[in-house]
This record gives sequence, structure tokens and C-alpha cells, in this order.
Amino acid sequence: MKYEQISNTLFKKNRKKFMAQMKPKSIAVFNSNDVYPISADSTMPFEQHRDIFYLSGADQEETILVLFPDSLERKHRQILFVRETNEHIAIWEGAKLTKEKATEVSGIETIYWLSDFDKIFFDLMTESETIYFNTNEHYRQAVETQTREDRFIQKCKKEYPAHQYAKSNPILQDIRGVKEPEEIELMQTACNITEKGFRRLLGFIKPGVWEYEIEAELLHEFVRNRSKGFAYTPIIASGNNANVLHYIENNQQCNSGDLILMDVAAEYANYSSDLTRTVPVSGRFTSRQKDVYNAVLRVKNEATKMLVPGTLWAEYHKECGKLMTSELLGLGLLDKADVQNENPDWPAYKKYFMHGTSHHIGLNTHDYGALKTPMKAHMVFTVEPGIYIPQEQMGIRIEDDVVIQESGMPFNLMANIPIEVEEIEELMAR
Repeated sequence: MKYEQISNTLFKKNRKKFMAQMKPKSIAVFNSNDVYPISADSTMPFEQHRDIFYLSGADQEETILVLFPDSLERKHRQILFVRETNEHIAIWEGAKLTKEKATEVSGIETIYWLSDFDKIFFDLMTESETIYFNTNEHYRQAVETQTREDRFIQKCKKEYPAHQYAKSNPILQDIRGVKEPEEIELMQTACNITEKGFRRLLGFIKPGVWEYEIEAELLHEFVRNRSKGFAYTPIIASGNNANVLHYIENNQQCNSGDLILMDVAAEYANYSSDLTRTVPVSGRFTSRQKDVYNAVLRVKNEATKMLVPGTLWAEYHKECGKLMTSELLGLGLLDKADVQNENPDWPAYKKYFMHGTSHHIGLNTHDYGALKTPMKAHMVFTVEPGIYIPQEQMGIRIEDDVVIQESGMPFNLMANIPIEVEEIEELMAR
């Protein structure tokens, strides 16, 4: 891994929180992701399942975590199964976790080879009454591929039909949504790497440059700072491309007078950052571009103030809609009749701002976290309003990542990344 090893105290705390919410005589199992094939002998780069990483720090394939707080044998209350390594594997694939290294990484004392799993798991299941399955219940999931977790669940239901089943996801949604200090530090590192990439761009962007060249500059800066690269597929959208919310082709030339919307950010140690900035290709905003940009910035600043403990996510988005409606009226994009006659299910402002303002961020870019209960301190959210005007070939979005505090304003993890019109223009002029 490119990142520096994380202290296993984080993973110990995470496991303790999870086990505290488990039912008596219950066992929870978490599987690593598969290595997914492309074709022939090619595979996609391995990405660890974020849940097993969150609970163990193990960042390699063919890994299983078992938590059984009521096991009669103390050594079996936390177990990590890893792929057995040998000299041949080390030569062809590189070093894998040894038992000693797995303990160092995870803080788990009991490590077995994966080949021992079935035998040991059968013994543990004779003691347990309930098994927690780790199903994907994220509100934005749309998974078509069968996962290693799916296959494990099918096998368990067949081999242990008398057990009760429970869901690990509600516990994970609760505990993963509130970040530990170590997690916030890792996210700050990801944001700092993102800042370096963005500052590099301000001296690079000019008329005639291609969107993919900007992508290459960012990737260079991210990787040289110990990131794997982008936390999500980068959006580098010049001109009217910015009005396609998930534009990822990044294959157009940037023209004088256009704006370029860049929704691009680095990961670090599997933790995401999520940044959007919109800058003028020519280095200076036109008067109209500046007016729209500052309207978006005002909405972002006011929305940020509402991210405090006790806020309800749904009500927050309604209030953000009111902020945006006021700005769109000021810009002449809406008039009073538009607002008076709006459909409550699709308010007038949605014509120019059709997505949400904030989402949880952490190990996933759209991270776990409670959405129907009041916000809590140490949750981390994006704040990302935008105004999209296809008839003016202009789309502007601005986004930062902020940490809810016990009291007062959220802490902005991206406070050092240029955002004001004047600073952006000054840096681009150098």
C-alpha cells in the first residue's frame, strides 16, 4: 500500500463499537471483496470492501473477519482469516499478510489461514444462535454483480438453516457515520493531497488545454503524495459539459471564455475527499460568470452553517432549496410567478439545481451514515450547491468537506483550497 500504516487502535475501537450492539450469542462475518476479472487474464485493481477494512485494517483479498463476543473460548471472540502466503506468492504477487503482520495491522491476536475457515466456523456456529450478514443497504446502491459476501450468505443459509439471521448494516450505518479522530486525520490528509493537485492546476489551465491533460496533472500530483489516485471517477467538464452532472469522458478541448467545472479529489488510505471547483479557462471570470459563481458560493456558505448537531437531513435540503431560490431570483433565472406556481414535489429552483446539497463522506465517497435521525458531532458531510444554465453554456458547482462540531460552525477540511473569485484569478495569473 502507498499509505503509511494506520495505528490498529482505530480498528480496535471500531470493533468494540460494533460488538457492543450485537445480540447475545451472535456472530458477525465480514468478507473481503473479490478481484474482479476484465477478460483473458486481466483483472481490475483490487479494492477492499470498506466494512472489513473499517473493522480490521486488512487491505488484501481473500480475507474474512469473524466477531463472536460470547465465544466460550476467549481467543475466538475476534478472528481474522487471511490467505496463506509462501515464497512463490511473494515472488509473483508481492508480500502478503503473515500472521504476525495481520496482528500488527488489525490488533487481532487470533489469526488463521483461510483454508481453516470452514472447520473453525462450524465449531463457532454450534455455540451461536444468530449470524449477522453484511448486506449492501446503501440508499444509492445498484449492484448487479454477485459479491463474495453474497456467496457466503447463500452458503450459510444452506448449511445453517436453524440459525437466526440479523443485519450488520444498521449497526455500521450508525457507527461509521460518526468519525473517530484518526479517521478525520486521514480524511484531512486526503484533502491536503487534493489541495496540492488543485493548486498545480491553477498554473496549468489555459485556452487550448484538453480535459484529459488536466486529469493527468491531477493524477501525477495525487500519486506522488501517496494516494492511489482519484477517490471517484473524475469529472473535468469545460463549457456546456458542466451541465451533465456525471460527465466523465474528459475528452474535450477547453476554450477561451468558458468555465471548467472539476469534481475531482484524492483518496488516502481508502478514505475519500470530495472537491468541486469551477474556474475560468482564460484566467478571469466574466461579470455574469462572477455573479453566478458568487451566488453558488453564498448558498454553500449559508448551507454550511446549518450543519450542526440536531439538524435533520431532509429539512436541511429544504432550507438549502430556499437559499437557492432566493439567489436564482436575484440572477433573473426565476421570477416570482415561477415560485408561486411551483410544483411542491419539484420546486422551481430544481430547474437549475437538481441534486442534493450534502452527503456523508468517509471510507466511501457517498458514505454510510444515518439520514433519518438528527445529525451528530463528528459526522463529515460534503456541501456542494450548483447552478446549471445550459442556455448560457455554463455550469457552476462548488464543494467542500466539513466536520460537524459539538458547537459552532463545522470544521472545513478544505479551508486552505482557493475558493474566492479574486484568489482564483490571482493564482491563475501568476
